Amino acid sequence: MKLGASGPAVKTLQQALANAGFSPGAADGQFGPKTAAAVKAFQSAKGLVADGIVGPKTWAKLTAAPSGSGPTLKQGHSGAPVSALQNRLNQLGFNAGAADGQFGPKTTAAVKAFQSAKGLVADGVVGPKTWSKLGITVSGTPTTPPSTGGVRGNSALANNARSVALGMGGYSSQGRCATGVSRAIERTYGIKVWGDGNDIDNNLPRDKFKQVNLSLAEALKIPGLVLTWEKTSTRLGSIYGHTAITSGDGRSSYSDFVESNTLGAGGRSGFKVFMPI
Repeated sequence: MKLGASGPAVKTLQQALANAGFSPGAADGQFGPKTAAAVKAFQSAKGLVADGIVGPKTWAKLTAAPSGSGPTLKQGHSGAPVSALQNRLNQLGFNAGAADGQFGPKTTAAVKAFQSAKGLVADGVVGPKTWSKLGITVSGTPTTPPSTGGVRGNSALANNARSVALGMGGYSSQGRCATGVSRAIERTYGIKVWGDGNDIDNNLPRDKFKQVNLSLAEALKIPGLVLTWEKTSTRLGSIYGHTAITSGDGRSSYSDFVESNTLGAGGRSGFKVFMPI
């Protein structure tokens, strides 16, 4: 079958494509452009010539039991294999968010939903059984989080902090760093934390945050850590200090704005790091 065909066999084809996660639009028995695009996407994913023509090889792949393979993935991993996973989950209707190659909480939730729907253990870890149900083969080695001596962050806190920062100052400081950090903490944990940049650390609840010994460079590699400084080089900063939440990209942080190069910011002293527990 190919573009222009019609009838019950085309409807069967469309249903098989939809079941495989390649939507051809309505199963109306008309082999139109949407069906042709779905066929080509399916053929490409299965390593076939993507010509949009459904012959014996394409039918064999469509009617075979789902199979696939890939590296073991879990939250914290990043790279091309994660992007492929996210694209496939989205294709199948399990919202993994943007295919940005970052295995964060949203991707974890999508994986668990998929696993549950397929009768697998919903642990959020993509291993051989999950890859088989996903029906795609992915190669490559994911990037693993850096070793930080057991210090861990909170991606949800980092994501909320980014949202708050963009909603307040964008990429320009408003002089309200503690407000931005407090709002992000409240969105994540439902608790209010008061204080200026240099004393918010004293008000962080100790059942939620623990001070850890990390350099700024190490801390910036982990998403969702709270940073505080006693003083900065600005007039207000010399009085109220500064606080921010790490993005995890090794450079930037969030408060009342997105600071693109926290690592390069000079004139700051009295540095502390707090990790969520």
